[in-house]
Amino acid sequence: MSASGFAAWTRHFEAERDRRAAGLEPRWESGASLPPAVRTSIQRFQAGEGGDSTALFAKADAAGDPEYSAALRLFVAEEQNHARLLALLLEAGGATTQPGHWSDTAFARLRRLPGLRAELLLLMVAEVVALRYYRALRDGTDDPLTSEVAGRILADEVRHVPFHCERLRASVAELPRAARWPVLAGWRVMLLGAAVVVAADHGRALRGLGVGRGRFVADVVGSGGPVVAAILGTDPLRVPAVPAEPADAGTAYPLRAASARSGPVLTQPWRLG
Repeated sequence: MSASGFAAWTRHFEAERDRRAAGLEPRWESGASLPPAVRTSIQRFQAGEGGDSTALFAKADAAGDPEYSAALRLFVAEEQNHARLLALLLEAGGATTQPGHWSDTAFARLRRLPGLRAELLLLMVAEVVALRYYRALRDGTDDPLTSEVAGRILADEVRHVPFHCERLRASVAELPRAARWPVLAGWRVMLLGAAVVVAADHGRALRGLGVGRGRFVADVVGSGGPVVAAILGTDPLRVPAVPAEPADAGTAYPLRAASARSGPVLTQPWRLG
């Protein structure tokens, strides 16, 4: 991947950063109504959004593309903003954040695997799972503030998928042709495992949001196909356009279903914009 390609991503992330800074914050003062299971679920996701990325930055810097490293840091800043938004949502609902969760510890240990490719594949698992979770939270809650916060995060996550696909396409292309499908088949197994863990751990919250455990797992696994096609395919990837108005995940990006209860999470993530 040429540096100029990720220079475009850097400009995109910078434009999103500036647009957020100039936009309005959610109305935290309106408060939030968080059922106990949903509150606990949000606490666990909030703990995972703000993880340490020092090792990831070191791996990216070692890859030798400063434009990619710059874009990656802006991506991580968006993830840290998600942690901030969720913390403020919890505060608006009269709850506190949690210091961590066993699943975050396990994920952090897996990220110690050597190589940028392995860490990005793990990150892509987290992104695809998050897409389905935040769509369920956006569409399945009756609380306006919760829906708005989830929608803002979801709009970012949808843009993150093609960003990672672009770097992984170049990385996977460096592998021998015979090794590419096994690597991505292994990624889909990891995706299935992560979906099952989240469905089990957040099952009560998901049911309250109108999504059963089986439906959640099926939708997450179904989203893996377009991601693999994006990494292996020959269609050009492009940076999604920056919307002129504050992001709304229901209209600004092509999620295939408005309902929280069924339907794949992604169409073709490399064609956003």
